[in-house]
Amino acid sequence: MIHILNHKFERIALPIASFLIKTPNHNILFETGPHSSIKELTAELARHSLEIKDIDQVFLTHIHLDHAGAAWVFAEQGAKIYVHPKGYKHLADPSRLMESARRIYQDMMDMLWGEMHPIPENQLHILNDHEEFTFDDITIKTHFTPGHAVHHAAFQIGDELIAGDVAGVKEEGAPSVIPCPPPDIHIEDWLASIERLRTLNLKAVYVTHFGKVSPVEQHLDEIEFLLKDWSEWIRPYVEKEVPPKELIKPMQAYILEQLKERGISEDKLTTYEFRNPTSANVFGLYRYWKRKLEFEKKK
Repeated sequence: MIHILNHKFERIALPIASFLIKTPNHNILFETGPHSSIKELTAELARHSLEIKDIDQVFLTHIHLDHAGAAWVFAEQGAKIYVHPKGYKHLADPSRLMESARRIYQDMMDMLWGEMHPIPENQLHILNDHEEFTFDDITIKTHFTPGHAVHHAAFQIGDELIAGDVAGVKEEGAPSVIPCPPPDIHIEDWLASIERLRTLNLKAVYVTHFGKVSPVEQHLDEIEFLLKDWSEWIRPYVEKEVPPKELIKPMQAYILEQLKERGISEDKLTTYEFRNPTSANVFGLYRYWKRKLEFEKKK
């Protein structure tokens, strides 16, 4: 059974989940969330009669701070940390990752995300695509799922999947959205990852923002549509070299109109903007198209 742990992350109205599986001899955590919400995560673990020191295996979908920022806390208590090979070096030495984040969040950095300390290399397991791990009566299968990030992986347990951000952002009773922050957004890779998920015959996916989602096929259709639609919306502006800062308000209006059409009330639109800032989506998609178009010119 997959248990959802709620970080109650109210700093920017962003719901964050970790996921827990208990077996007779192991306590397995997927996603640690940020260090800044470790108190809330500790309380959630206590609901399952566990402490941080009881978690012996930690699987990370990717190394963004809202997913992996507290991994070092579990490593300090002896846990093994499983991470994509392209994210490994940033857990062994998080200095560049933290410097980059601090440039973005500036004075809000500590309040939002807290600290991140190095993890000893002998506690880091570098994942391989299709790699399987068996803990007592469960098997976890690794699927590399780039697109949102080059260092993204998802983890299949039977007919369910810990999906990270590859399956977007989705709360019960609300429409899906897709997080497209720089620097790694890659549309073709993300679409290929979605197709890979379709082949797994899943009954449910668990997204970090937030919780269990089914039916899966309908959800993936929605994510795929948004990915193509938002990408094509911004492309002509990149071709005309319109500065990305000038696109934030127009794209925000476009997305908000979509949300209204999908049933979101006016009073909840601001919350959606906080949870998935248009500015991040603009810069992520703009960077993708700029690099793609430059590459095509060189052919």
